[in-house]
Amino acid sequence: MSWIGWIVFGALAGWVASLVVKDQRRGCIMNIIVGILGAVLGGFIYRVATDTPWDFGWDWKSFGVAVLGALLLLVILSLVTRSTTRR
Repeated sequence: MSWIGWIVFGALAGWVASLVVKDQRRGCIMNIIVGILGAVLGGFIYRVATDTPWDFGWDWKSFGVAVLGALLLLVILSLVTRSTTRR
């Protein structure tokens, strides 16, 4: 996948994850970053859990893994930012 493909794929995955979590604080750039990092995180978890290599292609399976990874990343980010703002 080209770097433009990663940006578009990350933007879509991050946007869908932010809709599910109902996260209104992050913008387009953060959606791209969360989506790309979520795709990498989800792919790593998939590889460890199934012991099969991941190809990061443009298909529904990859999109689902990327969204799940982005959701996990958003939950972790919200827990970290919530704990630091209470202090």
